[in-house]
Amino acid sequence: MPRAVPAREGDLQVAERSAYEAVIARLSKASVDKHWEPYKDIPWDDPDFHVDQADPRWELPDVDKLGGHPWYLARPPETRAMIGLWRVATAMKIGLQFENLLKRGLLNYAYRLPNGSPEFRYVYHETIEEGHHGMMFQEFVNRTKLPIRGMPGPLSFLAQVAPWIPLISTELFFVFVLGGEDPIDHVQRKLLKDGRAHHPLEEAIIRIHIAEEARHISFARHYLRNRVPRMPRRRRLMLGVLSPLVLGLMARIMLAPPGPMIRRFGIPPGVVADVYLRNPEAKQEIRDSVGRTRELCVEIGLVNRLTRRIWQVMGIWEDRTPIGP
Repeated sequence: MPRAVPAREGDLQVAERSAYEAVIARLSKASVDKHWEPYKDIPWDDPDFHVDQADPRWELPDVDKLGGHPWYLARPPETRAMIGLWRVATAMKIGLQFENLLKRGLLNYAYRLPNGSPEFRYVYHETIEEGHHGMMFQEFVNRTKLPIRGMPGPLSFLAQVAPWIPLISTELFFVFVLGGEDPIDHVQRKLLKDGRAHHPLEEAIIRIHIAEEARHISFARHYLRNRVPRMPRRRRLMLGVLSPLVLGLMARIMLAPPGPMIRRFGIPPGVVADVYLRNPEAKQEIRDSVGRTRELCVEIGLVNRLTRRIWQVMGIWEDRTPIGP
């Protein structure tokens, strides 16, 4: 027989559900009130928005540790600019590939939602916005005239499983969503605060992306807050085990240096190791990029002394983070 729910506990659940639905309603309204269309709101053909491969504003920012390495600083200015442009374009290509997977997963999730579900409308708002992001990212890549590939072939093949995750666990799917969106959002916000002069096209795309992704991240976080605490203990433990695996992998996909760029510019293996593999600051960047999601996982009971070890092995645990029981 179903467990009888005490009146006070039932009232609390009703109140929590009402608050959750109010958040979704606000996010849906915000998508109507404030949204962008890439071919309407970005002046692609403005001469100031022209993409010049040798523009010094493409040089690597501080957030990318290669930018401060003696090997990079010894390159001619036009080579430094092209390396930076390659990095930006690759991030956008991987971003649109991730959002392609995300859109398909969202639609699989929405397909089974019952009539009257408040999530349905918001999911379609998000799917439309992610479609716009994909168009503006691809348009940027096209205008660089660089042979940008995005995800490596084997990884791209394996990633095709992602849209089907909602059919198994919607909670795991939204952890996957945060695993892709939070690292990108983390890096883009740091770029806008670094005090450097940015190319106006890059800055326009980043500002649009940050504004709309804030809603997408908010929905995923509220969805997990609403669902995870009520999951059966065994399923919650399994989600706690899988979450750091997904988050650690996604952070590295989003922040790792692209292999074609390394080969194209002949970056020595020792330099790559110094900058991205052995560099404590690069490792800290990966931990920081999932910081908000890590705190959320602690808050909703996905981190305990067992699962914390997996976070540590994946290199995304911060020792100052408190844990659950």
